[in-house]
This record gives sequence, C-alpha cells and structure tokens, in this order.
Amino acid sequence: MTAKTSDGKEIFNDYRIYMPQSTTSRNKEMVYGAQWKTGIIRDTSLQPYQSKNETFEIKLPATVRTVDVTVELTYQLFPADKIPVHTVTKRVSLDR
Repeated sequence: MTAKTSDGKEIFNDYRIYMPQSTTSRNKEMVYGAQWKTGIIRDTSLQPYQSKNETFEIKLPATVRTVDVTVELTYQLFPADKIPVHTVTKRVSLDR
C-alpha cells in the first residue's frame, strides 16, 4: 500500500504478506519453499471467496489534506517473483 501527495511525493509505503508462515522447526525464522517447511507458525493466507479487512494508519504532514492511495495485490511464489493480480487507486481527503 502506497500513499502519495497530489504532487506525487510518496509519504507512506507498507506491505502485508498473506501465507501460511512456516519454519524448519529448528528455529523461529520463516522460510520459503515447500522443501524446507516442516512446522507452521500461523496461517495468514487469503481464503477463496472470503473478504479480508486490513487497517493502515498513516501520519500525514500537517500541510497535507489529500492523498492518493494505491493498493496492489500480488502473487509471490518465490521472493523475487511478483505477479500482479489487482490494483486499486483512490483519492482520500480529510476534508470530506
């Protein structure tokens, strides 16, 4: 999720990963790849046909009243591979 001012300056950037989070069961470090996963820490995956609500809190500079928020949903099989699924951009104003 990215928030930019009306002149294009980025003021916020954050992301969330939705997946079954797994370890090798030797330590608490999260690992990628089915060949390494032996213990599930927690499941934060997106389930089919179920909605998911998230909250992002953005501290705006005092002079900023309107931002353009872009949310991107990507599929990531491996850390370097990101496949875009859906993107939404909306203008959000504190004056409404």
